[in-house]
Amino acid sequence: MAGCGAPGSPPRQSGPGSTLEEEEEDDDPALGCDGDLEVNPYDGLPFSSRYYELLRQRRELPVWTTKYSFMEHLEGNSGIILVSGPPGTGKSTQIPQWCTEYALSLQFAHGLVACTQPHSLAALSLSLRVADEMDLNLGHEVGYCVPHEDCCTIETILRYCSDEMLLREMTSDPLLRQYGVVVLDEAQERTVPTDVLLGLLKDVLRQRPALKVVVVTSPAMEERLRTFCGDPPVVRVPGPGSLPQLLYRDPPARGHVAAACQAVLDIHRRQEPGHILLFLASEQEIDECCRAIQTEAVALNPGLGPLLVLPLHPGVGRAAQKVYEVLEEGSRERRVIVTHWLADSSFSLGTVRFVIDSGLELRNVYNPRIRAESQVLRPISKSQAESRMQRAAGSPPGTCLRLYSEAFYEQHLPASPAPHVSETSLSRLVLLLKRLDIADMGQCDFLDRPAPESLMQALEDLDYLAALDDDGNLSEVGIIMSEFPLDPQLSKALIASCEFDCVEEMVSLAAMLTASPCFVPPSTSLEEAVTMRRRALLHPDGDHFTLINIFNAFQQHKADEGWCRKHAVSGEALRLAGIVRAELLEVMQRIELPVSPPAFGTDTNVLNIQRALISGYFLKVARDIDGSGNYVMLTHKHVAHLPPACCYLLRQPPQRLPPWVLYHEFTISQDNCLRVVSEIQPQMLVELAPQYYLSNLPPSESRDLLMELREKMVAVEDVPAVPEPLGEAASEEDEEREVCVLQ
Repeated sequence: MAGCGAPGSPPRQSGPGSTLEEEEEDDDPALGCDGDLEVNPYDGLPFSSRYYELLRQRRELPVWTTKYSFMEHLEGNSGIILVSGPPGTGKSTQIPQWCTEYALSLQFAHGLVACTQPHSLAALSLSLRVADEMDLNLGHEVGYCVPHEDCCTIETILRYCSDEMLLREMTSDPLLRQYGVVVLDEAQERTVPTDVLLGLLKDVLRQRPALKVVVVTSPAMEERLRTFCGDPPVVRVPGPGSLPQLLYRDPPARGHVAAACQAVLDIHRRQEPGHILLFLASEQEIDECCRAIQTEAVALNPGLGPLLVLPLHPGVGRAAQKVYEVLEEGSRERRVIVTHWLADSSFSLGTVRFVIDSGLELRNVYNPRIRAESQVLRPISKSQAESRMQRAAGSPPGTCLRLYSEAFYEQHLPASPAPHVSETSLSRLVLLLKRLDIADMGQCDFLDRPAPESLMQALEDLDYLAALDDDGNLSEVGIIMSEFPLDPQLSKALIASCEFDCVEEMVSLAAMLTASPCFVPPSTSLEEAVTMRRRALLHPDGDHFTLINIFNAFQQHKADEGWCRKHAVSGEALRLAGIVRAELLEVMQRIELPVSPPAFGTDTNVLNIQRALISGYFLKVARDIDGSGNYVMLTHKHVAHLPPACCYLLRQPPQRLPPWVLYHEFTISQDNCLRVVSEIQPQMLVELAPQYYLSNLPPSESRDLLMELREKMVAVEDVPAVPEPLGEAASEEDEEREVCVLQ
């Protein structure tokens, strides 16, 4: 059996000259399940009955008809193979398995198989399914690698990973030598890492001709990618069946969420079989819609059968797998999966017969001029609308209800979605590319080039953070910053904490800022009690310190879920923060950065944490212009407010609002609130970021105040102290201290 090929595939070849024609003449015994192949070639164990059951299902997928053609191209001379097909055809599960069969036929001589996904949740979900189909254990031969979770071992031969993780891997292995095949899945999503990988892998192929790159996309992007990749062979996957019935409905007067809920209930009352897939604009709308449907379902006739409502967005984590749970035989339960752009291409469900599409999405769009994001509610693209409609295709075909008119579709929906590289802050990307020795962004091949203004702003920000040297290459500080899986500002603050002896606290804070928000909205009946308990966790010096307080309290209570419920905080988010914290400490130990002992609670420690934060976040400072909570941001003229959950608004009795604050994030939205706010003293800006605040800050009242403050500080410094014979030595000490100031 040692010479047998992978299940459902041609037998292993003795050399590169073998051809698929010879194998196709014989009916593959594994596919026929006639007993000739009984041992799994990946782990040497006999196949289970479930393997053959799933194999029958796999052979019915539309993508299966293209297997011979795909394998022929994979064994050919082309380094890139383009696979084009609609969603729900089996591309994301079958293509990587066929690539693994190809790698096995070569005894993995050129390396393993990696399959990237634009969304971490999709990578996790697909790895679970593929491990099941291959009759293997997840975490052994098949694994996944997403931010803060690596479920792979030295045995792993097929790795599903987020595109971000593979891109980070290139910083330590630029030629990806451990991989023989790289599959870039869902390239039409146009995420920044996937777009960058497309360009970088073209260069890698010139240096590693044995590498195979498979680009999987929707038909809408096929021609564009074919041109970009140099006219590679294309494998076209047929659709999953007859197109669904398409219905348009005029925009609802009472809002699309209410209209979507009503459409779900109408379908359920008609007792038409099939599950429902509902697309809304945002996570907030998803949660609101789920609650509304569950409330209305209570009053429905029990004879209609149960209605199970399942939210699907990045925040649900592993609970996303519930959408794949098999119903008991004879069950009348109908599932309603409420989602947004996450399921445009990922999470295919063969039992969906109804798609309801709101036609809208809420996206954060970065504006480099003001260094802030804006929340934009906008129409989806035509290609997204077509992809959503295809989810109801099949036999028999289903129905797609669009909650907008045909005229709206024709006039307002763009042909394709905007590439993320045109809507995202590029500081983190530029830092990573500099680490890859791509000094000039013009050397990197992009499907769509980033705007020059965005690139200049990213380079300017990195220069302010002292990440670049005089030649525009990474400085020592920049190289260390690139080691951390964090935004550059947070990386710089963490590095500064080594100088200011507050590493233990900054690592906890960085972990809390990286993990998802820890606060959970309490039920109305418990709101007052929860607010009282939360006040005990508030720190008088600001939200950053409150986050450290919460993390420490969670650890002291041994991650007790009961404690989390009492304080309405997310145990899952806090556990993730613990994982991130351990990762960051591991990086610091690996690159031999000093870790100071904990000192949280002392006045000196508070001052040091503020200094470390300003070293990274000096561009995110705001000043109360009228004493009533109207904060103008120093880098631009926008006015914002403190968030309702801010410690300065919750504390009792109420006290004065801080005149100067440092904030973690600001998004231009309906509430225009800063996120995670702590008070700072303005003289710290003059001391720790003079390069920006005394030279580059645009003319404003805030700049005048800082210049005046600087003059006073200089005047105080110039006042002669009590004459001492060691004055010259003291002067040298002052000069030495100046050298240590972080820019």
